[in-house]
Amino acid sequence: MESAELDYFKKLLNQQKLSIMEESAATVKNGAFGVKGEELPDVVDRSSLETDRNFTLRLMEREGNLLKKINEALERIDQGRFGVCDECGGGISSERLKARPVATLCIACKEAQERVEKKG
Repeated sequence: MESAELDYFKKLLNQQKLSIMEESAATVKNGAFGVKGEELPDVVDRSSLETDRNFTLRLMEREGNLLKKINEALERIDQGRFGVCDECGGGISSERLKARPVATLCIACKEAQERVEKKG
């Protein structure tokens, strides 16, 4: 992959990383974690608060997993392995990487993986 393309993806990944970190900070700051359940006298309100907290925790977990994948992609750029399929060693198309810059498999290998998972 050419240097200009790598720079593009590095910038894109860093922007995504910053965006996720800012959103996570805002979620924690504005989320349901500042309210204590016992402060809410109504059972329905407490239940709603608990549901909101669980949703927020799942969202934060997903964001954490995506941050890990972004960091791994940035590491692959630094190591010269970005855009190389982990399965077959072939190239991952720029179109695929633009759609999903954290991709580690080319389309053919990803489709094969999904077929196996579907059967499984």
